[in-house]
Amino acid sequence: MVWLAVTAAVAGAFFLAFGTQRQSSAVRANAGGLNVTGLGMLRLFKTPRWVLGLVLLGIGMSLNVYALASAPLTVVQPIGAIALVITTIVNGREHNIRMNRPTILAITACMVGSIGFVILAIQVSAESHEITPQQEMVTLLLLAVVVMVFGGSVIFLPHKINAFFYIFGAGVLFGFVAVLVRTISVSLLHSNGLGLANVSWLAVAAVAVAGLLGSYFVQNAYSKGPPDLVIAGLTVIDPMVGIAIGIVIFGELDPNVRPAVALSMVAAGCIAIVGVVALSRHHPDVLERKAEAKRKLKLFEGN
Repeated sequence: MVWLAVTAAVAGAFFLAFGTQRQSSAVRANAGGLNVTGLGMLRLFKTPRWVLGLVLLGIGMSLNVYALASAPLTVVQPIGAIALVITTIVNGREHNIRMNRPTILAITACMVGSIGFVILAIQVSAESHEITPQQEMVTLLLLAVVVMVFGGSVIFLPHKINAFFYIFGAGVLFGFVAVLVRTISVSLLHSNGLGLANVSWLAVAAVAVAGLLGSYFVQNAYSKGPPDLVIAGLTVIDPMVGIAIGIVIFGELDPNVRPAVALSMVAAGCIAIVGVVALSRHHPDVLERKAEAKRKLKLFEGN
């Protein structure tokens, strides 16, 4: 069963990588580096390449859910980092991009940091327990603040937002989505015969809002940066946010955790985040966009 789960996780990583690359190329062709608006999102559904990417992403997510349900998180979660390598290779070949040394180091930092953080987090997490309504409400209130901050930034500071902000916001939002989906699943599995009546519909609505806003952020990240940056952000930030909520709000931290392990978790998390920041600044695609923007500015000033 474990090997079947590992196979599903590896296959899921391939589907996620190719799906992300397909959607990214479609968004860049349609948006041309500009923000993706609501009407722009609707137009994407008429783009075959983007729809194909959506189907591939759906298959990849389904395979990953099956893997997580069939094997320990410690075994399955690190496999997702494969998607970053696959996306980098596929995108580089399609656009004839040669990876520079800072980009390779950044990708390595993302993978090593995120895998190390997840493995350490599993070791210091206590056994799963029932999530109380109070803990769920705290999570929902915190998500409401997150939605207001990121949503407000899109409304009031649309021209100040770069690719890193979009992908950071998407990672945070999807981290909350994963946590709330887990609480809803727990409510269904332990419904005591109540079925759907045991589910918090406020949590369901929150998943819908956070999921839609996160998807909007991802599409804009595609427009402003390379797809490997999007995958790096999601595979690093998403699980970190989920684990942090589990430890801080749900009280899943083992009371006997050693200080050295806790410090190692912080260090691994910092390495992974530094990798994402470095990737957003030194990726050849990003450097090319910056150079093109400077050329356009000089031409404008010359006229």
